[in-house]
Amino acid sequence: MNNAKLKIFQEQSVRTHWDDKQEKWFFSIVDVIGILTGQINHQGARNYWKVLKKRLLKEGNETVTNCNRLKMLAADGKMRMTDVADTEQLLRLIQSVPSPKAEPFKRWLAKPQQQKLPEIKMLRGFSKTKMLQNKVEA
Repeated sequence: MNNAKLKIFQEQSVRTHWDDKQEKWFFSIVDVIGILTGQINHQGARNYWKVLKKRLLKEGNETVTNCNRLKMLAADGKMRMTDVADTEQLLRLIQSVPSPKAEPFKRWLAKPQQQKLPEIKMLRGFSKTKMLQNKVEA
C-alpha cells in the first residue's frame, strides 16, 4: 500500500508519508523549509536546510540527529531519498526558522493528525459506539 500523499498548505505542496506501524505522519523537511522561508525553487530550500541542519548539529540538537530519510517522489519524477520528520520533530525544527508562516503552518500541521485519529481507532477494532462511550466517560 502506497502511503505517500501530497498535502497542500496555502497553495504549496508538502510531500508526506503515513507510517502504518508507527501510526504517524512524516513530512518532507525541504518542502516545509521552502514554505516557511518563501524559497521560490527547491534548490534554495535545500540549501537553507543544509545550512540549518549543519548549525543545529553543531549545537547538539537531537531533533536533527533523529530525523529519518524516506524515498519520496521528486520534481523530476524519480524516487529520491529525502529528509523527513514526524510532527513532533517538525514542530521543533519550525522553531529554528524565523517566519511569519510558522504559526499558521503549526495549526495546519495539527489537522492531518486529527483526521487520521478516527481512522486509526476504527482499524484497531473500536466501534463508533465504543468511541462515543469513551468520550462520554472522559
